[in-house]
Amino acid sequence: MTLMICRRFPGSFCGTPSCPALIKHHINKKLPGQSCEDCVLTAKTISLDTRMAATLKLLKPLGNRVFCSPFAYSATQSVAYWNMGSSTRHRGQDPPEHSNLCHPAKKVENICSTSSSQGILTTSSALLGLEFSRASASKASTWKLGSPRAMKVDEEDIEVFDSFEDPRVFLQLRPEYQLHSYNKSEPCQPLSVSEGELILHKVTVYQDNLQPKIIADYFCKLSSMPAEQHPVLLSSAKFALLCQLSVKNIQLFDTLDLINILKAFVSLGIPHSHAMLDVYETRFCHKVWDMSLDQLLMVADLWRYLGRRVPRFLKIFFSYLNLHWNDLSLSQLIHLIYIIGESRQAPQDLMQKLESLILKYIDFINIEEAGAICLGFFKSSSGLSEFVMRKIGDLVCADMQHLSSYALVNILKMFRFTHVDHVNFMKQFGQIAPQRIPSLGVQGVMHLTLACSALRFLDEGVMNAVAASLPPRVSYCRSKDVAKFLWSFGTLNYKPPNAEEFYSSLINEIHRKMPEFNQYPEHLLTCLLGLAFSEYFPIELINFALSPGFVRLARERTKFELTKELYTLDGSVGIECPDYRGNRLSSYLQQEGSEILWNAARKDMCSKPEFLEALFLLETMLGGPQYIKHHMILPHTRSSDLEVQLDVNMKPLPFNREAIPSEDILAKLRLKHVGISLTDDLMHQLLKGKSGGHLQGKIESETGQQPMELEKKAAMPSEASLYNVADRLGAMEMAGQCPPACMQAPQVKLAIQLTNKNQYCYGSRDLLGLHNMKRRQLNRLGYRVVELSHWEWLPLLKRTRFEKLAFLHEKVFTSAL
Repeated sequence: MTLMICRRFPGSFCGTPSCPALIKHHINKKLPGQSCEDCVLTAKTISLDTRMAATLKLLKPLGNRVFCSPFAYSATQSVAYWNMGSSTRHRGQDPPEHSNLCHPAKKVENICSTSSSQGILTTSSALLGLEFSRASASKASTWKLGSPRAMKVDEEDIEVFDSFEDPRVFLQLRPEYQLHSYNKSEPCQPLSVSEGELILHKVTVYQDNLQPKIIADYFCKLSSMPAEQHPVLLSSAKFALLCQLSVKNIQLFDTLDLINILKAFVSLGIPHSHAMLDVYETRFCHKVWDMSLDQLLMVADLWRYLGRRVPRFLKIFFSYLNLHWNDLSLSQLIHLIYIIGESRQAPQDLMQKLESLILKYIDFINIEEAGAICLGFFKSSSGLSEFVMRKIGDLVCADMQHLSSYALVNILKMFRFTHVDHVNFMKQFGQIAPQRIPSLGVQGVMHLTLACSALRFLDEGVMNAVAASLPPRVSYCRSKDVAKFLWSFGTLNYKPPNAEEFYSSLINEIHRKMPEFNQYPEHLLTCLLGLAFSEYFPIELINFALSPGFVRLARERTKFELTKELYTLDGSVGIECPDYRGNRLSSYLQQEGSEILWNAARKDMCSKPEFLEALFLLETMLGGPQYIKHHMILPHTRSSDLEVQLDVNMKPLPFNREAIPSEDILAKLRLKHVGISLTDDLMHQLLKGKSGGHLQGKIESETGQQPMELEKKAAMPSEASLYNVADRLGAMEMAGQCPPACMQAPQVKLAIQLTNKNQYCYGSRDLLGLHNMKRRQLNRLGYRVVELSHWEWLPLLKRTRFEKLAFLHEKVFTSAL
């Protein structure tokens, strides 16, 4: 099994030397009312918190059983560029960073968590309810956030990620943040052990006479004791008595006392689940409307540091902000967005107001703060408008080489979430990413790769760097990471130069992570679909994924609807693996998947005017709806086609029996076709291929159509080969009278596809993986694919009907040859 070890690294974080360019950047970004000298002073005095969080290290898994994976990568070093301290930086390295939590390791957020069964507290609780067990206190100390982090970045350190400290790096960029955020490095007067024992003794002796101010002061002083004494303190009955007294007198504390006590709780590592905190949350809820914005942000920040979710407090806080949002300063705004993101709680009306404030301050935001904004909106599932995203993209493009990798990942997450295509941003990203990828943790690399696939952005340099860096450290991947890598490469339909090594390492990792896939079945299906796009079909894994037990697991134990994924995988295996004899989906699930996908595809295509016009004109050109069928030839590929069948003479066959007209309709078609009456004279002219002025006048008067100029007919194939009316009507009669046994076997089967830009890589004509796989499978089944590409068809919509028919005729019958 994977080993999880808590390690403390000696030493402190090293910053960078002073950077005149950055100081100039801060001067140019000064806020209203701030002098240039203030900006320079700010840039010179920003310092890096040297007390970094305890680092969770995961060693490479032993054997083949992998249940969780290492954390992503560190962001704390990203501030090196922004840190104007006097310390030195190591040879210009750009350390890796990242933000998202490993799902199997979500307990990192609750690192102060201990059992509160021995600490249940109410306002009337007795002393026994307040005592912490020594084991719990020891555990809280072991996971304490205040331990230092090493600066050295080696192969394993790349995968280090601190979910508390890394997203907070932006708080070191402006001194204003110190007014409303908690800083663990804030200097305080150290308290000796003997002084602490004296305070606890006073608590016991004077417990009935202690004033609220004294209680708050005692908490503050005790939190300044040496860190190694905290476990002893937390397990002390005297400290439990002090906690009881604070709860008893909680109505008497003023706002500043309450905040100071909460700070002491953070410093001491009070377990976030302790019931005593319920009382404090309730009290803060009552105080919201009496607090300033700085105080409210400080309290929210402290709750975040405790690792405790406080939805009641935040709900009232957000109600307050709905009235006072316009009073937020720049630093308050960005800190608030961070808090919203970490709480995953966001009222949409408030987020819209905050978006308007982002635009107000956009000229004063630095690029690292832009990353914090994107992360907050992303984590709260709140979108930013295309206009704001383009503003952020422009801001970052001006200085992307100095953007930390952590912020880069977060900005890309938001571009992926909003589907905004900022061309200049992606071009610059393509230039800097290959050099940074080797120093990023696998989770960071995964997010970069996933953003590329979601935005359909294929940069071979980026993808090659990902493929080259991944095999040596594939063991650090979670099941989710493996799935997203395979999906991204498959979606972009790209095979790197080291494809054999790349895919074999990831497939082997899938085998090692099978226990994880039982917990997250959607990840295994994502892996196998990504592999199928790239023409890889690992039989053993497919057999397992389509087994009744796993299918039941996938349908019952996940929040995702996976029937479509199962159906797509099953259908692809049926076509591309003819020798496969393993598990397949039941006919019931195949039918269910087919109906789900057909309903979605039909609704999508029938809402597009360009498709409806193409369908109508093809019906007109071929002779009626019975010569063409709109359906999903391959239902599992999730898109529909227009099927046409031609006989040995390259004439269309009326194979669509659902559209064969009845006798009444056929009679009407004989009397009137395309808006003109069929007279003997007209039929004679049509059969002879003549078109005089009399015929043109009749067509124009009865149909309202402009007459086709004779010289334009040069663009049409010989024999007027848009089959004449007589041919069409004859075919209709045969279709209505001839039984199925009389139908000729088709010589050519065409699959006509009207494509759109979202089926191709951005700015190219290279199909994405799913659509390329569909064409590959159609060819295997004997179909010829006729593409009505969007770059050809959409401009034709503004042209004449004759030109559209000529284009369709050439596409259909030239493809058939």
